[in-house]
Amino acid sequence: MATEKELSDFLKSVEKRAFKRAVYAVRNDDAALDIVQDAMIRLAEKYADRPAAELPLVFQRILSNATMDWFRREKVRSAVMQNMSEFSREADGEEFDLLEALHALEDTLGTESAADAVSRAQILQIIDEQVAELPGRQREAFLLRYWEEFDVGETAAVMGCSEGSVKTHCSRAIQALAKALKIKGITI
Repeated sequence: MATEKELSDFLKSVEKRAFKRAVYAVRNDDAALDIVQDAMIRLAEKYADRPAAELPLVFQRILSNATMDWFRREKVRSAVMQNMSEFSREADGEEFDLLEALHALEDTLGTESAADAVSRAQILQIIDEQVAELPGRQREAFLLRYWEEFDVGETAAVMGCSEGSVKTHCSRAIQALAKALKIKGITI
């Protein structure tokens, strides 16, 4: 059973990432804040008796469900459906490694000029925008795998799908990001 302090510390540690993930999903800051707050309340009310080690997966699942509930309510309210489009593999067959690119950018922190710092910030902003443009399931798989650093099995459990589906969503997300960044002239 998680202590009150462990639960509080966990919620503090995850709040910013959860908010950003919800913003990516719903593209509305106010709705994202509501979703994250609801997920945190559900975790505290219904799952506080779980061991502290289980909290990350349980919370991510609650957050995913709360996001899906928001979309269902929005569908009823406005009958707007989110468009999901498929992206193809790069023509040259090369795989783009976004994490490698981000690590390369992080390695330059503190040793870069002001111009380089501004350039890096602009590139990170473009990457952020492109992640937000990914189809929902691809974005969710990508963020869970590479931002939350869950393994394939944990990601599948949170998303409620097979491990193969997680791998497919991640692969398509990486391909789409690589293609979009290449179009914007960003090659890392």
